[in-house]
Amino acid sequence: MCIRDRIRPYVVGAVLRNVKFDQDSYDSFIDLQDKLHHNIGRKRTLVAIGTHDLDTVSGPFIYDARAPKDISFVPLNQTEAMDGERLMAFYANDQKLKAFLPIIEKSPVYPVIVDSQGTVLSLPPIINGDHSKIKLATKNVFIESTATDLTKAKAALAVIVGAFSLYAGDQFTVEEVEVHYEANPEWNYVTPDVTPRTVEVSVNYVNELAGIKIDAAKAAELVSRMSLGASIRDQNTIVVSVPLTRSDILHPCDVVEDIAVSY
Repeated sequence: MCIRDRIRPYVVGAVLRNVKFDQDSYDSFIDLQDKLHHNIGRKRTLVAIGTHDLDTVSGPFIYDARAPKDISFVPLNQTEAMDGERLMAFYANDQKLKAFLPIIEKSPVYPVIVDSQGTVLSLPPIINGDHSKIKLATKNVFIESTATDLTKAKAALAVIVGAFSLYAGDQFTVEEVEVHYEANPEWNYVTPDVTPRTVEVSVNYVNELAGIKIDAAKAAELVSRMSLGASIRDQNTIVVSVPLTRSDILHPCDVVEDIAVSY
């Protein structure tokens, strides 16, 4: 994916191959996106997620910023193409989407994701295009997450792929997406990063902060109950392995909280 947009300057992506949805998992997939928009995404101001049927579009994809009149596509679940200006007017009274319009409507250019043929995938953070919408029969899913905060974008993507890679043909496997900045190749990166992070935690710190008295072995045991990995470095230090889905763990105090809950 190539980035030209500087309105919402960050984008991350991933691909899930040979997905097998049933009605429940499909509904859950859509529901999870909505929940992420409201919490991590702060009502789409920080992060907006788009999911697409990869078999209906052609990479590489371009994340661009264009004048509203230069953007034309059929919005999700509509039948008529609209440019950016008409789209804003059309959704001004929409009960769900009208709340998100002010995020970009006063900008002279709007963010847009297009494929190599010029097909519009999405106008983030407002709406996806109907052309690439996912269906129950969709097999290959392209996930993109645009943002004003790269850390939040990566966190939202991690939650989605962590939860729904279960439904991939090769379970718990995700395909990476390379992100290239046209203006500065030094900013390029690959997502998602599924490498677990490590956090070193002092057992003395655990006991002092949580008001308990345990040793390193017990601390590691309690951590493991919270779906975290743990090893003992020495009698006063444990090393905690944090999976991609636990973006809430930022500091040793967050591990102490989990230990206290487990205790």
